[in-house]
Amino acid sequence: MELNRKSYQGVWNIVRFNWPFYVVAGIVILLVIGIAGYFSGLIFYFLLAVALAAFVGMVVSLLVSHYIYDRSRLYYFDWLDGLDFPKVGSALTVNAGFDETTEILQHKFPSLRFAMADFYDPRLHTEPSIERARKIYPPKPEVQKVNTAELPYCDHQFDIIFVLLSAHEIRNSKERDLFFSELKRVLRDGGKIIVMEHLRDLPNFLAYTIGFFHFHSRAAWIKSFELAELKLEWEEKQTSFISLFILTNK
Repeated sequence: MELNRKSYQGVWNIVRFNWPFYVVAGIVILLVIGIAGYFSGLIFYFLLAVALAAFVGMVVSLLVSHYIYDRSRLYYFDWLDGLDFPKVGSALTVNAGFDETTEILQHKFPSLRFAMADFYDPRLHTEPSIERARKIYPPKPEVQKVNTAELPYCDHQFDIIFVLLSAHEIRNSKERDLFFSELKRVLRDGGKIIVMEHLRDLPNFLAYTIGFFHFHSRAAWIKSFELAELKLEWEEKQTSFISLFILTNK
């Protein structure tokens, strides 16, 4: 399948969604360089080193994001081909205010009947970049607004559920536990939940420095799965920076 994405779409979206951060960071870097001019010796070189480290950190994070979202095969979803999950039946995709995967999945799995859910609630999920993303890419009319603690679907309704790069926006652990319990409820017996996320781990720290605190640790994810009585059937890395969890309710 030909992926309908521009060469730099992923990294460009990151810049557009987070532009205030980059503006402020750029101003701070320039201020540090300017202040360094008033000093000499060790203080001068220390301030220049701080400015350089901050600049390099931003560049590295953007380069890694470009690799993940624009240069790797992540959004081709050919890594799904070898996984054992239903390729026909009823599917649910769950996003947090910005969905760039359902259309690709619909083309890849035309025998699946897709429902689309958006759990974003600005009172609970306060990441400003989500609001900016929604203005640039307004939700489609067929996307259903949902509550993480009470999904508006019947018990055992879906054969397959995709939660791709969205559940980390649920910052509260209790809300996250309830959310996965609800996913278990609406999943048919023997169905699969596919969760894809960055982790708060060393590779993501090296790529995003303090930005990796926006992600959850593997232990936090495993705890949520266990409390929801979901079985971790498979786990693997998609690039060094993305983790894939395959869950079942068996």
